[in-house]
Amino acid sequence: MAMSVGGDSAEKPMSDINTTPLVDVMLVLLIIFLIAVPVAIQTVKGIKLPSVVFDPTTTKPENVSLSVTGNDGACQVYWGVTPVTHQELLDRAVAKLKTEIDRQGGPGNPDLELPEAHIRADINTPWKCVAGTIYNMQMAGFAKVGFISQPKGGGA
Repeated sequence: MAMSVGGDSAEKPMSDINTTPLVDVMLVLLIIFLIAVPVAIQTVKGIKLPSVVFDPTTTKPENVSLSVTGNDGACQVYWGVTPVTHQELLDRAVAKLKTEIDRQGGPGNPDLELPEAHIRADINTPWKCVAGTIYNMQMAGFAKVGFISQPKGGGA
């Protein structure tokens, strides 16, 4: 830094701003952003994320409607309105899938439409309850397991 020492008696006060510290700070910030931005933007090439659109659920009579609640670590699953244990859920799901396949002409039918499992879960239900239900339905052979949610009001 430079300091002005007077010589003239009609000297004016110095009004120049020392910009060196400002430039130093800006350079440090520039280097930090150059390093941090590529780390924050890392993505896998070729992945296209789905666009979120509200699709109304088509309810078919063969679909399975499940409700899941849970509190204090205890999970409760309902098949329709009937409470079931996880083993009963698995047994009922296997029986439902087998009945539906037989009704449509067996596994060799090229137009076979398998039923779907629709899960309604309370907002305060622990994730392990929902995940266990999904796992049981997939173990039974259900290829499509989806969630039913309440859309926000004020839509089109």
